[in-house]
Amino acid sequence: MTSLVIYDIFCLMSGQQQRENRCFPRLPFHSKVRYQLRGKPVFDSGISRDISCGGLRLTNEEFIPASTLLMLEINVLNRVLKPVGKVAWSIPLAHSHRSQTGIEFVEFDIRQRGYLNDFINMQNVKF
Repeated sequence: MTSLVIYDIFCLMSGQQQRENRCFPRLPFHSKVRYQLRGKPVFDSGISRDISCGGLRLTNEEFIPASTLLMLEINVLNRVLKPVGKVAWSIPLAHSHRSQTGIEFVEFDIRQRGYLNDFINMQNVKF
């Protein structure tokens, strides 16, 4: 593991500011997200922490290994967006049975992605 990855994990766990090297701007976004492991019949849920057009960060009750494909249902205002995501990373939270999970969107309807992009841009406008 490189020192930059270790630093990012430390920052995530301690709540400190991480270095930013993302392609898409993130937006704090606290909402219930339903997810289903691809090929499984049952949905679980978690709470999103932030979102971008490239993915989201989720607090959930179970550890989900990296590279796992998930069918997602994300409520954004009056729409339910249904991208397919791939777990990029998952870190168990200390003193808890929950995990923080980073999910990258790998399949996303172009109209739904556009709606999410408009929502993020609208929220990021500074008046």
